Order: sequence, then structure tokens, then C-alpha cells
Amino acid sequence: MRNSPNRIVATVFGAVYLLVGLLGFAVTGGVSFVATEGGLLLGIFAVNPLHNIAHLLIGAALLVAGLMSARAAKTVNTIVGAAYLLLGIVGFFLAGTAANILALNTPDHFLHLASALVLLGVGLGAERGGRLATA
Repeated sequence: MRNSPNRIVATVFGAVYLLVGLLGFAVTGGVSFVATEGGLLLGIFAVNPLHNIAHLLIGAALLVAGLMSARAAKTVNTIVGAAYLLLGIVGFFLAGTAANILALNTPDHFLHLASALVLLGVGLGAERGGRLATA
């Protein structure tokens, strides 16, 4: 199952999130570790150092799972997708409060929701373990 949808998505998302985590440090110089307003990555997405570290950890988890097995990728895609769905929804209520320790902004919320849809869609929908019926 080397070309499984879960492995491909986990590997690609993992590499992208690792890259985003690294690039985030280029725009967070002088930004407090848990600042509620951060630097803008790609001129759109707010990040602070804690947010960058979260991207690195999530990216590493996805990449490792994608390289390990379809089962590991499916599990991590589902868990990260669920976490991003929750973060995408809760993020709208954190804006402008001291609880916004990841410096989330509106584009972040929509990106997290989009990531959740893809990760959950693949994690829950692809590679179901049932046996095929034979006639």
C-alpha cells in the first residue's frame, strides 16, 4: 500500500507543515513566544514562535506517519484533522482575546478548516479495512 491516499496526504501535508514551520521563523523575529498578534507568513497568515513550533510538530508527525504505513498515516490524518477542525472553529472565538496564544487570524481559521476537511476526508474515508464479498 505504498501509494495509499493516507500515506500520500500525510507525507505531502507533513512536508508542507514542516516548511511552513521553518518559514514562520523568518517573520517572527521580535515577536513574543506567545504573542496574540504575530508576524504575517506569506503576508496573510499570522504566526508567532509557538505557532511555528506547532507547525513543526504536526508536520513531523504527519511526515513520519506517512513514511511508516497506511495505518499510521490514517490514524495521524484523522487525529490531526479532528484537532484542526476544533481549532478552526474555536479560533473564531479566540480572536482579540488573551487566549489567542497562537496568534491566529481569520485566514488561519479558514486554512485550518480546509486542512481538517482534507485530512478527515482521507483519514475517515480512504482504505476502509473491510473485506470484499465474493460471490
